[in-house]
Amino acid sequence: MKTYVLRRILISIPLLLAISFITFGILQLAPGDYFVKLALNPQISEKTLNQYRVMYHLDQPWLIQYFYWLKGVATLNFGFSFDNDLPVLEIIKSRLWNTFILSLISIFFTWVVAIPVGIYCAVYQYKWGDKIFSVLAYMGLSIPNFFFALLLLYFFGSYFDLLPIGGMYSNNYDDLSFLGKILDVGKHMIIPVIVIATSSMAGLQRIMRGNMLEVLRSQYLVTARAKGLSEKRVIYVHALRNAINPMITLFGFQLPALLSGAALTEIIVSWPGLGSLMLEAVRSQDIYLVMANIVISGALLIVGNLIADILLVVADPRIQVR
Repeated sequence: MKTYVLRRILISIPLLLAISFITFGILQLAPGDYFVKLALNPQISEKTLNQYRVMYHLDQPWLIQYFYWLKGVATLNFGFSFDNDLPVLEIIKSRLWNTFILSLISIFFTWVVAIPVGIYCAVYQYKWGDKIFSVLAYMGLSIPNFFFALLLLYFFGSYFDLLPIGGMYSNNYDDLSFLGKILDVGKHMIIPVIVIATSSMAGLQRIMRGNMLEVLRSQYLVTARAKGLSEKRVIYVHALRNAINPMITLFGFQLPALLSGAALTEIIVSWPGLGSLMLEAVRSQDIYLVMANIVISGALLIVGNLIADILLVVADPRIQVR
C-alpha cells in the first residue's frame, strides 16, 4: 500500500504540471493583461505600467512567464495578486478554510442522507416512500443552485427572518462567546450547505438506488436467501458491500466538484470563500491568483481519487493494489 500511494503521488506531479501549463496557456488567449485597465487612469503613466510589466515578466512571451511562475511555485511562491496587492498564498490562506469547511459539511450531509435513502428506495421499490424520494430527487436535480439559493434567502432570510441573508458572520460576531461564535457561523452556513448538498444528494441517491437494485437481482443473493439468511443480512452485508463500490469511486470526484459547485453559491450568499475570489480574479485578469485556484482544484481531484482507491481496497478485499 505504501508503495502504491508513493507511486500515485509521483505520478500526480507531471499531471499537475500539465494542468497548470494548459491553464496558463488558455489564460493568455484573453486580450491584454491586468495593467490594461490601469492605463485608463490618467494619473498612471505608460512608463510606470511598463515598469510593472517588466517587474512581473509580463513583457516576456507566455512560455517564459510560465517558467518564471513555476520557478516561484517550487519555493511555495505562487506569485503576486495585482488586484488585492498581496501575495497569492496569503490571500488563498484567508479564503481556503471558509470554502473547505463549507464543502466538508456539505459532503458529510450529502453522503449521510443519500446512501441510506438510496438503499431504502431500492429495498422498497415502487412503494410510496420510493416515489416520494424519487420526486424530491428529480426536483433537486432540476432546480439550479443559484435559483434555489435565492429562494431560500428570500423565504427563510427575508420573509420569515429565520436565517441570515448572507455572509459568514453577524455584525456582533466579535462580542460573542466562543460557543456563540460557532453557533453564529453555523447559522450562516445552513442555507449554502442545503443548496450545495441538495443537488449532489439527489444524484447520489439515484445512483445508489440503481446499484442496489442491480445487486439485489443478482443470482448469489437469491442463493443466500434460499440458504435461509435473514433479509437484513442479505441487504446490509452482502448486497451493500457490492453496491457501495461504485459510490466510493464517485467520492473521488466529490471534493473538486463541490469546490467548483460551491463557487456560484458562495457568490449568491456572499460567503467569503474561493468561489467569489476566483470570479474576481478571472474578471480582473489576476492571472497568478487564477493559477493558484486551478492548481488547488487539480490537487483536490488527485487527492480525492487516491482516497477513493484506498477506500475501495478497504471495502472490498478482492481489490489489490500493486
